[in-house]
Amino acid sequence: MQTIGSVKALEDCIGVAGTPVKMKIIDHLDDAAAGWIAASPFLFLGLGGPDGPTATAAGGPAGFVQVTATGVSIPLEAIDDPGALSVGVGAGLLFLAPGIGETLRANGRIAALGERHVEIAVEECFVHCAKALIRSDFWAGGKAQAPDDPAAFLDASRFLALVTMDAAGQIDVSPKGDPAGLLVRMRDGRATLAERPGNRLAFGYRNIIEQPKVAALALAPGCNRTAVLRGRAALTADETVRGAFVVDGRTPILATVIEADSLQTTLSAALERSGLWSGLPAADIDPAGALVAHIKLNRIEGVEATLLRLAIKRDLVHGGLQSNYRTDLY
Repeated sequence: MQTIGSVKALEDCIGVAGTPVKMKIIDHLDDAAAGWIAASPFLFLGLGGPDGPTATAAGGPAGFVQVTATGVSIPLEAIDDPGALSVGVGAGLLFLAPGIGETLRANGRIAALGERHVEIAVEECFVHCAKALIRSDFWAGGKAQAPDDPAAFLDASRFLALVTMDAAGQIDVSPKGDPAGLLVRMRDGRATLAERPGNRLAFGYRNIIEQPKVAALALAPGCNRTAVLRGRAALTADETVRGAFVVDGRTPILATVIEADSLQTTLSAALERSGLWSGLPAADIDPAGALVAHIKLNRIEGVEATLLRLAIKRDLVHGGLQSNYRTDLY
């Protein structure tokens, strides 16, 4: 299997993100992000460490995460596995809001660790598109039971968060979603993950090229169990590997292949507390409005960036998102 070992080879395969995509990233939590976090009962949490990244989850009633002047504060009792928390390590967060397809991503480092809370300083924040949740039919839920065998559970999962880490220990948490059996497959100690069209920011891909240790937390929507996978990843455009994950005649652009060091399933108290599939959709969350706010707050300079800030409108962004979800899901 031929792997992708350089950023140039990656960009030759998937392309490069344009200025409008890069401008959706801000370096703090604004009011739109704070409102999103207040509506979120569940998040995926990726943490850095000397042995590579780890993946866990946190959950509770909406608003269990508090926004601070520099980031967020999370109760330790809300985190499924707080064992990897350590001051200074990289941290990545992926917030879900009930009924909302888009997700909120925030990256930074652990600033303080107390007896009851962990404080994370946020250095990067942006809205992620809804494709992963749409492809997984996430909010439809599903059976409350899933296979006990870890490999079978992974095969049955429809959604996962892939945690990657760069050489400096910075963390990225990327959402992935597909129908069961077409997202990830575990065979002979190797997990293969389909990579569908995205925003071309490719933070996770770049991290894998730079530092291959990864972690993933997978779930089967409707079930309160999760699977946690850790291992070493490589990217490939191999047609045989990708061809096993065709949906609607579309073959994934890439595949991530993970040589597993560990894979285990566990009951997630965070998922149980969150009631993700039993509550009402979050009110007052406007993904398109948040994207517009972030583009206007972004610090990129230049004529193109200035014109975009002046021209961008919420309804135009909303229409563009919906069109893209219809035509470029796979």
